[in-house]
Amino acid sequence: MAKKTTGKIIIILLLSLMGITMVLPFYWMIITSLKTPLEAIQFPPTWFPHHLRFRNYIEAWKQVPFPRYFLNTIIITVATLAGVLITSSLAAYSFASMQYRGRNFIFLSFLAMMMIPLPVYIVPGYLILIKFHWVDTYLALTVPWLANVFSIFLLRQHFRTIPKDLYDAAVMDGCSRFGFLLKVVIPLSKAALITVSIFSIIGSWNAFIWPLVVTSKDALRPIQVGLAYFVQEQSTNYTLLTAATTFTVAPIVLLFFILEKRIIASFARSGLKG
Repeated sequence: MAKKTTGKIIIILLLSLMGITMVLPFYWMIITSLKTPLEAIQFPPTWFPHHLRFRNYIEAWKQVPFPRYFLNTIIITVATLAGVLITSSLAAYSFASMQYRGRNFIFLSFLAMMMIPLPVYIVPGYLILIKFHWVDTYLALTVPWLANVFSIFLLRQHFRTIPKDLYDAAVMDGCSRFGFLLKVVIPLSKAALITVSIFSIIGSWNAFIWPLVVTSKDALRPIQVGLAYFVQEQSTNYTLLTAATTFTVAPIVLLFFILEKRIIASFARSGLKG
């Protein structure tokens, strides 16, 4: 009995330590955003501001056109999410349920693309966008990301767990393949679709390198590019940078708390374990 109690205490302490380690960067970001520029860089650092400087948030908001950046980010995120859900569902269903020549080779080719880092195809992608006259447009920010290989892989793994008997029963009732996908497969895959949506939203919200390369106008750039304004070659304004980072991260954190139960359930039941 004593051994079990000791084991539980050790586990609780380890989990608490891990939790503190995960929360500490967010705490440091928030307290730095409330400090004066001098206090933010002093050593040894202070763990709580001597004087709370809330006007850092107002100054950060005014220095960069964040309302426009937020609008651009929302447009890009929603458009990309819709495209990823549609293309990933169709491709994953094809790889999971349909039989045709070269299916496995095409799927493995898709997986191989996951090993190619972004810097490798930035220049070819930019040249293609120039040919299409898409540079400095929303098309350049959304169309290249309407398909996602990882999302296809994740949904394919989940779709393979759906019994084939359901398809046979649906066909006997006069259901087509596309109808089976919409009426049976999609409703049974809500957890996996939520997982895909989470990755897509976070990826679009945090996009920086690609938008920085394919846009040159503030009217089109997302919030991550706006944060780079506070990192200058001569110096970095840490207080305004952390203040801007705080209200940039806030929507994602708020979304997590609103959908916390669904998100945890989706990770537990999705194809990640398949």
